[in-house]
Amino acid sequence: MTAAQGAHTERLDLAALLLALGPNAPTLCAGWNAANLAAHLVIRESRPDAALGILVGPLAGWTQHVQDATANLPYAELVDKVRSGPPTLSFFAIPGVDGLANLFEYFVHHEDLRRAQANWQPRELNQGFADLLWGRLAKSSRLLFRKAQVGVVLERTDRTATTRIVAHRGNPAVTLRGSVGELVLRSYGRTEVVLEVDGSAEAVAAFNNSPLGF
Repeated sequence: MTAAQGAHTERLDLAALLLALGPNAPTLCAGWNAANLAAHLVIRESRPDAALGILVGPLAGWTQHVQDATANLPYAELVDKVRSGPPTLSFFAIPGVDGLANLFEYFVHHEDLRRAQANWQPRELNQGFADLLWGRLAKSSRLLFRKAQVGVVLERTDRTATTRIVAHRGNPAVTLRGSVGELVLRSYGRTEVVLEVDGSAEAVAAFNNSPLGF
């Protein structure tokens, strides 16, 4: 499985779940329902003028305006835009970009929708997909955990042999132990995860107060 294939599968599964749950379903993204989440994904890939505001604070107002308008599209049309992917002239349509930019994006947002529903359980991920996530996490962990107030070690447990990443050097340190999907979600600041966290009480508290992700 390639990163592009993994991202595409998550895109299709997320679109199916969006339709099944409806526009008002809650998500883990503060202030967003399912329609808002879908709108975010659509403008990110099709409206570069608005997408800049996701990263650049002074443009956030325009991004919010465009996102609100997009969220008010007929819901089936909005979800179809998520499912069909970026338009031909989008930066995200360049070969290789989808897998690079969307592997984590669609996995995390798929889980943002899943885990905001009652009685959620972690998914058992396809081994090839799990290995893709781990490989990407190994490359991006220092960036994702750059603001951690303590050292961070990641230990993956969904393999026969434990696999380990030093995501952020520091002393004291905490160790996050769990399946790769849970580690990826925690690296993006999500707390609705199933993980063991080892470390002193002070180190764990400092880690929990650290901003994570991009």
